[in-house]
Amino acid sequence: MAFFRMTRRASLALGIGLLATVAVTATSAQSFPDRSITMIVPFAAGGSTDVVARIVAQKMSDDLGQQVIVQNVAGAGGNLGADNVARAEPDGYTILMGTVATHALNPLILKSTPYDAEKDFAPISLLVVVPNVLVVNPELPAKNVQELIALLKADPQKYSYASSGNGTPLHLSGELFKSMAGVDMQHIPYKGAGPALNDVIGNQVPIMFDNLPSSSSHIKAGTLRALAVTTAERAPSFPDIPTIAESGIPGYETYTWNALFAPAGTPADVVSRLNASANKALTDPAVAERMKEFSATIVGSTPEELGAHVTAELAKWKPVVDGAKIQME
Repeated sequence: MAFFRMTRRASLALGIGLLATVAVTATSAQSFPDRSITMIVPFAAGGSTDVVARIVAQKMSDDLGQQVIVQNVAGAGGNLGADNVARAEPDGYTILMGTVATHALNPLILKSTPYDAEKDFAPISLLVVVPNVLVVNPELPAKNVQELIALLKADPQKYSYASSGNGTPLHLSGELFKSMAGVDMQHIPYKGAGPALNDVIGNQVPIMFDNLPSSSSHIKAGTLRALAVTTAERAPSFPDIPTIAESGIPGYETYTWNALFAPAGTPADVVSRLNASANKALTDPAVAERMKEFSATIVGSTPEELGAHVTAELAKWKPVVDGAKIQME
């Protein structure tokens, strides 16, 4: 009998504790945010991911009534900043501007990653996608994708393509092209897109996959010839450039994307509030105009849609990474 009374008291105490925890969680979600939020960008300042983050953070600050502060935590190809968020308190006050690198390519390419791209994050919203573009030096005798494929098949050992580095989205865009087109060309990795572009313009390397924003001025100037964009639809900023898919490789699609994530375990109400604020920011006409300037296509999604997107990206890139035998420390 005494044992029963002790167990009952313990059960009552546990029940009261659980009710208190639920009440605190509900209260914190209702009052969120009551202080500033840190948005971690896992790359250096100045790139397209950083630009997207700062545009969205400003509008979210206005909507939430608290500052959303962008913090650049560069290193390890985006892994350092992503891991910081994965290990952060799951309260919504530390969020990540994630990309295809942090949530699809790094987990597949690196021998070990400090986080699980699906299990360690709570998806918030897929914000924008940025097209990549297949460019060549104007002296290359290929005016379109089919002519390029014919050149590569006629002399498989002759041609090479540049990228911003091993394991980057631009490298993988080239490997996917090789796989789907049934062609071969040597990959020449550079330490960044800038040096790679310089050598393509100088005709040291004739072919490159690049982010459309960084190549756009060279395309307009005629120092690069754009053969096709890599997205499923044409880029609004260059409507005359066809897609690779419509150029004879149906199903080909790659792009850089930016999305917001919170640490796993963040309360659903907090995730919902952040999702609503981020998606509201994307509807602002000034934001739409800024995004258009560098060819970013606004998406906006539910948390569930972003989660499904990450799963699909991992499935899409795994055979490409395995086929190219890309693995890095």
